[in-house]
This record gives sequence, C-alpha cells and structure tokens, in this order.
Amino acid sequence: MIVNMAANATEEQIQHVVDRIKECGFLPHLIQGAERTVIGVVGKNRGRRAEVEALRVAPGVDEILIISQPYTLVSLELQPQRTVVDVKGVKIGGPDLVVMAGPCSVESREQLMETARGVKAAGAHLLRGGAYKPRTSPYDFQGLGVEGLKILAEARKETGLPIVTEVMGVEDLDAVVEYADLMQVGARNMQNYPLLRRLATVPRPVLLKRGPSSTIKEWLLAAEYLLSGGNPNVILCERGIKTFDSELRNTLDLAGVALAKELCHLPVVVDPSHATGRRSLVPAAARAAVAIGADGIIVEVQPVSGESAVGWTAISRLAWLRRDDEWTSTGDRNGRCCAVRQRGCFKSRFSHER
Repeated sequence: MIVNMAANATEEQIQHVVDRIKECGFLPHLIQGAERTVIGVVGKNRGRRAEVEALRVAPGVDEILIISQPYTLVSLELQPQRTVVDVKGVKIGGPDLVVMAGPCSVESREQLMETARGVKAAGAHLLRGGAYKPRTSPYDFQGLGVEGLKILAEARKETGLPIVTEVMGVEDLDAVVEYADLMQVGARNMQNYPLLRRLATVPRPVLLKRGPSSTIKEWLLAAEYLLSGGNPNVILCERGIKTFDSELRNTLDLAGVALAKELCHLPVVVDPSHATGRRSLVPAAARAAVAIGADGIIVEVQPVSGESAVGWTAISRLAWLRRDDEWTSTGDRNGRCCAVRQRGCFKSRFSHER
C-alpha cells in the first residue's frame, strides 16, 4: 500500500499518518521527494488494513494506492525514480555503464595483483574477487578466507578500485564488512534469510544475485528483505538460471533483466561469465545485456599462466564492451542501441581474441 501525501502536507500531518500506520500494526517507510512525501505501508496485519485505507480522508493525504505485487519497497509504483547506488564514488544505476571485473576466486597475491592492474588499465570500475567460495563439491577450493580479503584490500590500495566480494554466511559477515566495499550475496544464498536480515543492518551496499531456480518475484522479495530491514542500497544481478539445456552452464534470462527493471527501481547488472560458462559467448552476452537495459556488467577475468596482462584469455578482453559502430549499428538506431551508445564509452587497450 502507498500513501501519497499532498504537495503542501505539513510535517504534523505526515507524522500523524505515520503514527496511525504504526498503531494499525504496519511499518511505515518514508520517501521524501523534491515535491511530495510518499509513505510505503509494509506488513501483513490484514485485520486493520481498512483503518489504514481510511486515512485517504485524513488531512494532507492526496491518495492511497494499493500495490498489486507482494513486494512494496522495491516496487517502481512506490518509487518512480530509479535508485542509484554509490560504491565509493562509483554510481551504479545512473547514465553510465559500470564494469566489475576480476577472478572468480582469489587464489594468490600474484594472481590477484596482476588481474587488478589489468582490469584497472582496461577501464573497469570495480574489482571483483571471492575470498570465500561456495562449491558444489566439498573437495574443491573454498577460497583463502581472511587472507584473501587482505589481498583484495592491498589491490584496492594500489589501484583505487572498490572491492566487490561474496559473503557466504552470518559467521563471515563481520570479517567481510571490514574489507569489502560492495557485499555480494551469491546465487546459492539468495534465500538465506538470516543472512539477508543481517546484511540489511550493515552500512554497505549489497549485490544480490538471482538464484539459479528462482522466479523474478522470489528475487525481488529477497531484495525486499534488505530494504525492509533498513538497507536501501541494493543492486540486483542476473547470472543465469537452470533450464533443460545442457550445452550451457546456465541460461541467461535477458527478458528477466528487462522485467526486473520494469517492476522495480533498483539497478540491475548482469554476469555473462557465470550465465554462459563459455568464454567465447561472454562478449555477445554482455553486449546483449547492455542493449536490453542492464546498468552494468560483472565479468570473470583470469590471467593466463606465463603470459603478460595483454595476453589474457577472451573472457578478460574487455574491448568488446566498447561502443563502436560495428555493433551499435545493428538493430534500431533510433531505439535501444542508440541509447546504449550515448551511455558513455568503456575502452580497453586489450585487443580482440586472436
């Protein structure tokens, strides 16, 4: 439910509405815009819902709207203006495309520092890297833990790139908060509600990956946990979903990206690396994500053993995100492709795959 206050509503009138919403057993969330105040009404106390709806005749109230979706705070109906999340000066959700790049997991200081220098030179805006890694097999490498976090901090100090890294559980939260600039909730933890509740209370933005078998509604409701707990700085990440196709690691749900942006005001980024599992497909998947409206890309980058940074594998060749005539000329130049071209230019000194 949304309570739209009149443009000339006084502070006393707004406070009266807030107090009544609380008395009815609901939680009020104020959004104070330049012209008017909007109050989101959150909760399940259906027995007293009529009392809140009766506030439409209260002084200072313009109208009361019923939200059709089960999520309120992330809804574009509640907040028509898009959220821009600031990560150490990097604006995600604004007019510029943001690129986060780095290894899936931090394996050594040498590996991460070489990667950090390379993605910095290529024009990336954030450095990704996992110090804690969830693995399907208990025998696979699980990450370096706190040692990996310290290496990430060293890379940030040298390059100036903010760090995005995954937090796997409540028990790791305090350690990750100390080092991370952007907290990543991995796909396996999208519905880890104790973790979401704790993350809602920490002073860090959160990157929320979509679960491999999760619906758009479940994804947005997971984000609702974070906003309802007090953390408005949430970024959604589409990383592919499970389908019947066995040729790809996952299936990149581009329509889901467009739908998420239609339903909510949060920024949406895409992980083409995990979505496809094939480095040859990453450039095309990334371009498609940008064309459909993604606010950024988070891509896996690994240096090749024994080669310099300029000899990286195709998954790290970020030149394919450059806006050039070669790919922006496809499609309707008066539509999305033209808009993409105007969003800024991400250039790389790395050449295309030989």
